[in-house]
This record gives sequence, structure tokens and C-alpha cells, in this order.
Amino acid sequence: KRPGSVALAAAIMRRYNVDMVPHIVCGGATRHKIENELIDLNFLDIENVMALRGDPIPGERFFTPEEGGHQYSCELVEQITRMNHGQYLDDTLTDAVPTNFCIGVAGYPEKHYEAPNQACDIENLKKKVDAGVNYIVTQMFFDNNTLYNFLYRIREKDIKVPVVAGIMPITNAAQVARSIQMSGCYIPARFKALVDRFGDNPAAMKQAGIAYATDQIIDLIANGVNAIHVYSINKPDVAAQIQSNLSEIL
Repeated sequence: KRPGSVALAAAIMRRYNVDMVPHIVCGGATRHKIENELIDLNFLDIENVMALRGDPIPGERFFTPEEGGHQYSCELVEQITRMNHGQYLDDTLTDAVPTNFCIGVAGYPEKHYEAPNQACDIENLKKKVDAGVNYIVTQMFFDNNTLYNFLYRIREKDIKVPVVAGIMPITNAAQVARSIQMSGCYIPARFKALVDRFGDNPAAMKQAGIAYATDQIIDLIANGVNAIHVYSINKPDVAAQIQSNLSEIL
């Protein structure tokens, strides 16, 4: 939502020769504003996007859409999919150039905090996939069995798009409370013991958190989950250390 974010994404892509995946959010944006942003991204050859609803405004419990915007990320996916078919908000356009976006969405191994249960949450995920989603990136989890159960359940519902496992390295004790608040994720006893033992020692906690995340990723890959996203939270040294650990093992 910050001015210049589209140009910044293009600059990073060209400077470092890496694919960019801008987050397109419903919050604070009308459908026309979203369309304009997507047109700019398409013009700049950025073809990958994450379609997200976004969080409620700080201080509010529930999400409120912008007037003329989307209430749900499923509606946002539908808009992007229509653009991929050359259908824009101005339905008088003829021979409009279709976009070519690869669309990602969020998935919640332990359900979205607003969903009444996981079954309902998976049904909502299925709606997004049916609307044109190409891949799913999961919310953080600290017990890999949680992800394996999630994968089993979504495959039962015929959700077959690739799933990218989201791993959050916890490098200080305060992050644990924030992670639970953000996603309501389950903290296994093994991880609690790690925080209890090293939480008062920042340097030790950082290395323990990196080791735990590395172990998670090794187990995921050993069980056939080959797409991993590390939530580095502006800590590139943490992501680099995990990558270095994996390069020595895999």
C-alpha cells in the first residue's frame, strides 16, 4: 500500500535477477486501485503475486473492507483470474491484453483464527483454489505433524496445487508470544523446553532457534515437502545461517 512499492519490486528483480512476489491485499484498496497496481506489475514483467485479505485495522477485531474493495481474498483471486483472461473492470474494453499472473494464497495448517473449525477453513481454501490459485504458502507452524495432517486433509478435498511450507525461525523468547497471538499456532513441548532453557540468553536462543528451524526443514524434505518459505522477518543473517546449515547436510 506504500507508494512506489511496484517500482521497488521491479528494481529489486532487475538488480538481483530474482523473482519477486508482491503481496496484493484487500485492506485499504478498492478494486480499481488493485487493478491499476496489477497492470503496473504486468507491465514491469512481474508475474508472481500473493493474494491476501490483510489484517484488521489495529484496534479493530474484524476486517473491514475499503468501500469498493473486496471482503475476502477469494474475491481478489477472482479479479486477478479475470485479468488473466483479459477481463478488466471496464467491460467495454475490446481485445484487452490478458495478464499472466501466477497466484499464491495463504493456507492455515491450524485454521485461520476467524474460522470456526478447520473443516470450514479448508472449504474456504478450496474456494480460493477453484477461483484460480496456483500455489499455497502456509502460515507458520512448529510441529511438522501439523503440516502433514493439513496436507492429508486438503488432498482429501481435491486441493492439488503445490503447497509451500512456511517456517518461522524463533530467535528470541518474545517472538513466541507474538507468534501465538498472530496465528494461534501450537507450541510443542520440545520447543517450549528450548525457550525455557535458552530464552534468557539472546545469543544462545538465536542459535537454538536456527537449529530448530533447520531440523524442521530437514524433516519436511525427508518427507517429500520440497518447497519451503522461511519467514526471516528482516533478519537475513538468520535465513543465511539456515541455508548454510542445509547446504552442509542436503
